[in-house]
Amino acid sequence: MIERVFLIVLDSFGVGHAPDAADFSDEGSDTLGAIAGHPNFHTPTLASLGMFNIPETPCDPAAAPLGAFGRLQERSRGKDTTIGHWEIAGVVSPQPLPTYPHGFPPEVIEEFERLTGRKVICNLPYSGTDVIRDYGEEHLRTGALIVYTSADSVFQIAANEAVVPVEELYRYCEIARRMLTGPHAVGRVIARPFVGTCAADFKRTANRHDYSLTPPRPTMLDALQAAGLDTIGVGKIYDIFAGQGISQTHRTKSNHHGMEVTLELAKTNFKGLAFVNLVDFDMVYGHRNDVPGYAAAATEFDGQLAQLLPLLGEKDLLLITADHGCDPATPSTDHSREMVPLLAYGAQVKPGVALGTVQGFGCIAATVCEALGVPAEVEGESLWAAITGR
Repeated sequence: MIERVFLIVLDSFGVGHAPDAADFSDEGSDTLGAIAGHPNFHTPTLASLGMFNIPETPCDPAAAPLGAFGRLQERSRGKDTTIGHWEIAGVVSPQPLPTYPHGFPPEVIEEFERLTGRKVICNLPYSGTDVIRDYGEEHLRTGALIVYTSADSVFQIAANEAVVPVEELYRYCEIARRMLTGPHAVGRVIARPFVGTCAADFKRTANRHDYSLTPPRPTMLDALQAAGLDTIGVGKIYDIFAGQGISQTHRTKSNHHGMEVTLELAKTNFKGLAFVNLVDFDMVYGHRNDVPGYAAAATEFDGQLAQLLPLLGEKDLLLITADHGCDPATPSTDHSREMVPLLAYGAQVKPGVALGTVQGFGCIAATVCEALGVPAEVEGESLWAAITGR
């Protein structure tokens, strides 16, 4: 029996376009392929677990991989963080969350202005760094909130911390979250605070905060918590699940910090699941088309992963996956519809098991629950027998 599961989501670390990528205008996207050839990329630990034994991945495969390996194709109709994580946790979303390629309709903006008492500027799809460059000075002059979206289902509110204190911005986001229901139930409302005095020096801060929809059905987190096990969120996991099923949370400032927290958790005697999201791959590098930065971030993670493996005991299971892609080498700065990796490692995992291509991320939820001995109704088939050879 497994006592501890470490589930690490490399946010946006796709491994090649999904068969239905053309439906999302993402044919040819390959996040891993975009970074693997860069000089900054060096991931011997991931390679040793079987990352490059996954079908159609770049680089030379390991002769004797230490883990089980495969790739997963998403069943949900989307390519965003929220439904990607929901599916990992066992909830498939057959309908896409609403998106706003031309901005939010007037009735949404007018109601938000009425409830907050502040005017709105922008209301267009925008890059987060470009929007504060183009609208930040107007915001400083007028106090109007910068509201914008992207190709994802998000309602984002940017404000300078000197004009709108962070706690006040959070309150506005809570207002938006309560307001955006029914046909306008976006996946996330996101606070995007920034600092600076003019367009030349505006900079986003680490005080971002996400307000997600509550999952429509119970997830593996609810099942584990009901069974009396620990459900520990690291990074933005608490935000993604709106706190549902999370018994303990650790907010993080970066990938590096997230792995530091994970390493410390590995030295404790918790029983249950540590669910980790490493958002920098997506937020800092993927969305900014920063191939060198993404490659360097993968290298840094690999070094910390090498520190984690010796801390795992006989009753531990490590799973590494992703929630979507965000190919930094394409003209788009949005998420990409890609397959995601699945690596499994631990004393009870049979080395070298090739899982092939698995339909649905929900196999992770089913595997976690079976490994921990918890019955759960999740949308996915467990891979526990396959990865252990039982």
